[in-house]
Amino acid sequence: MSGEFVRREQIIFMKTFLRLGLITLCSFVVLNAADATTPEQKLAALGLKLPSVPAAIANYVPAVRSGNLVFLAGQIARGPDGKFLAGKVGRQLSEAQGADVARTCALQLIAVLQAEVGDLARVKRIVKVTGFVNCTDEFTAQPKVINGASDLFVAVFGEKGRHARAAVGVSSLPAGAPVEIELVAELEPATP
Repeated sequence: MSGEFVRREQIIFMKTFLRLGLITLCSFVVLNAADATTPEQKLAALGLKLPSVPAAIANYVPAVRSGNLVFLAGQIARGPDGKFLAGKVGRQLSEAQGADVARTCALQLIAVLQAEVGDLARVKRIVKVTGFVNCTDEFTAQPKVINGASDLFVAVFGEKGRHARAAVGVSSLPAGAPVEIELVAELEPATP
């Protein structure tokens, strides 16, 4: 009877040990999954595909590098047909629709950033986002509209996507756009 008791205790110990090991392993995988996932994989997980980089509509370039900083020109959203989205937030568009437009601007900015640097994993952090909202005089929720962009940057880049920001209401934007967003990103130093 005592041999059977010892065997049972050994089995219980082994099961407990294996369960704890499995729990520890699962915790390790979950905690490190975010670090192992690239921005491109995060975009795919969100069901997003980067659009083609839109051509400049005036005398400027989409991106300029200075040291490890990349300054991206303002992007106004284009629809699936390639045409500019238009409307005034607070009149033709709701706050939520404005936030969706801001998210589209952010996706276009990520496309420009990738075209400029190649690998989005080189982004050390999103430093500054400036968002302009074409809105009525009474509309005061510009920060909530620009959250559409900020939320996407954090979803794609994680903590590196948290940034300083301005959200400004304006009476008009190019092509009647509801939102225009510009961005400054810092890159990891290039490896020789």
